[in-house]
Amino acid sequence: MSSGKIVIAFDLYGTLLSTESIAHELAKLYGEQEAKTLAALWRQYQLEYTWRINCMGQYRSFHEITHSALKHALAEHALEISEQNAHELMKAYDKLHVFPEVSAALELLKKKSDRVDVYVFSNGTDAMVGNSIKSSPDLGPHAGLFKSLVTVEDVKAYKPDMRVYAHLVKQVGKEDGSDDVWVVSANPFDIAGARVAGLKAAFIDRSDKGWIDRLDETNQPTIVASGVEEAVKTILSTTSSS
Repeated sequence: MSSGKIVIAFDLYGTLLSTESIAHELAKLYGEQEAKTLAALWRQYQLEYTWRINCMGQYRSFHEITHSALKHALAEHALEISEQNAHELMKAYDKLHVFPEVSAALELLKKKSDRVDVYVFSNGTDAMVGNSIKSSPDLGPHAGLFKSLVTVEDVKAYKPDMRVYAHLVKQVGKEDGSDDVWVVSANPFDIAGARVAGLKAAFIDRSDKGWIDRLDETNQPTIVASGVEEAVKTILSTTSSS
């Protein structure tokens, strides 16, 4: 049964947690010059693999996909890695840092717990997401804010598959009306998926380019914000009278 509160469901990787911060760990193995490029490629193939496997009607865990994407990024640069070092890099995914404005946004939401239920909504496995929330040096102190961690593991499909958004709506208890469910994400494909699914969506535009996705211009974000804090403030202000 719906709580009557606004629901804000945050994407985790790339929205709250900076996947670019893994470059620090990569630099220990491959040097500063290679690290940023490798981090970006790792993320690129991580996402590409989820889309490809969706299209093939298959499923592999996000942990497995992330591990394989790392190997792909390294292979593209003709680099090798031991299984031990790969394992250590995967563990480092549990300790990613947040983007600079995230902590202030979460502090604001703590003060609005009478109005808002806060969730994490991620492609990650239950274990990965749980570990990331607890072990991130910046996100860990806010772990108690999240009412639940909603992952795709039960659905065995990845964003932007419509089953994933239906799963979110069910998990947050809004099956009787999803008008007050917000997805907050820095990933355009996630925003587009949420909008097609009938949810509200806040696009985090850290590059300050605006909404430039042209696949379906009828399913644009409900709001565009420069960061998570601005998105939260806008959501709260636009729903203040509801």
